Amino acid sequence: MSILIKNVKMMDHKGRFDGDLLIEKGKIKAKGKNLKEDADEIIDGEGKLLLPGGIDVHTHMELDLGEYISVDDFYTGTVAAAHGGTTAIVDHIAFGPKGCSLASMIDHYHDLAGPKAIIDYSFHGVIQDVDQEHLEELGPMMDEGIISLKMYTTYGGMLNDQEMLKVLKKAKETDTVVCVHCENDGAIAELRQEAEKEGNLTPIYHGKTRPSATEAEAVNRLIYLSEIADFPKLYIVHTSTKEALDEIKKARERGVKNLFCETCTQYLVLTDGKYEDGGSAEGIKYIMAPPLRKKEDNEALWKGIEQGDVDVVATDHCPFFYERDKLPHKDHFTTAPGGAPGVEERMEIVLSEGLKRGIPMERLIEVLVVNPAKIFGLAPQKGDLSIGADADLVLYEEKSYKISQDNRHSRTDYTTYEGKKVDLKVNKVFSNGRLIIDGDQLLAEKGSGKFIKRKV
Repeated sequence: MSILIKNVKMMDHKGRFDGDLLIEKGKIKAKGKNLKEDADEIIDGEGKLLLPGGIDVHTHMELDLGEYISVDDFYTGTVAAAHGGTTAIVDHIAFGPKGCSLASMIDHYHDLAGPKAIIDYSFHGVIQDVDQEHLEELGPMMDEGIISLKMYTTYGGMLNDQEMLKVLKKAKETDTVVCVHCENDGAIAELRQEAEKEGNLTPIYHGKTRPSATEAEAVNRLIYLSEIADFPKLYIVHTSTKEALDEIKKARERGVKNLFCETCTQYLVLTDGKYEDGGSAEGIKYIMAPPLRKKEDNEALWKGIEQGDVDVVATDHCPFFYERDKLPHKDHFTTAPGGAPGVEERMEIVLSEGLKRGIPMERLIEVLVVNPAKIFGLAPQKGDLSIGADADLVLYEEKSYKISQDNRHSRTDYTTYEGKKVDLKVNKVFSNGRLIIDGDQLLAEKGSGKFIKRKV
């Protein structure tokens, strides 16, 4: 099956090219002016923008927290992703039973995703038991295409400093990317206990009990631990504050290597005002960790994107039902499940907002597509418009519209970005050369996505 897209504006991190693009056997076969190839299908791209498909390296599909499970599975979650212009995800998986092997949870996620995903996918490993047996699994995991894993400095399953250092030292040997959720667990526990004692349990206190210092301290600590371990690849997930970003910038300035910074859409365009606007019933929607921050944090992170300090924009997509799961906890934030939807909105929002700020399209494509692919081993097959790359492509209309729950595709019953205006709208989406989204029409079959065996 060959498809020729004619008369289109093409953009990737290398710049703009106006002309035609030929897809053949799932790959980009040719680009040029007035291509004459006899394609099976011809699509007129006049007036539209063609970008490489988005890559979201921070999602939580079917995340089992025990009492709650995130409500998007690998079908509904990848359907939402595709409608938003994302053509590949790398999912942060749940902890398994205490003591289980790392491989057993990867196998479990293969069973979850394989029959359901409509776009290509991979997984980050996750570690909660640090002993020789578990550390020795990192090498075989690399061979299986799982070149990254997650550790936490808070929540159940968190690691202490000694355990994290052991993981970092082993990751240096295996070239594994270590992703870390950075918050100071002890400080948060103390502040939450104070809030409960004083009856301060409305959503705004979720943010007050996780102040920016709790994030910045943990980022600083992980950076120094990585230095002791001789600089393995350290990836800080969902950076939300100016202070945490400043720790990363200062570390790089003093010579710290292999340090990567991720932020998420919500930390660029939403503030902690959401916890009070509309009262507790509305604010409970936005319980997530780290919490929403201040306008000055938004601005610092946008500046970080512009100046190259932020490497990746992801989503931390982890949705729960509002009416069933969130709303009953409106007067007790500590019992609400943490997480929010976002996999569908990322590309349109970040492109629209970034361009308004004068950030070059090439730079936005770097943080949304190219850097995720390079850092996590999806390149060169994913991430740009080079000849021979996978034909993961998105056609956008330059058309303003408002995001609403009425035009969303996640299984959850609200969008974090209700009423947000964007200036680019997904028109068509191709995954490995297959047209999977055409307007609002879903054309992909359940389970048609492929596991990506990633390489260093």
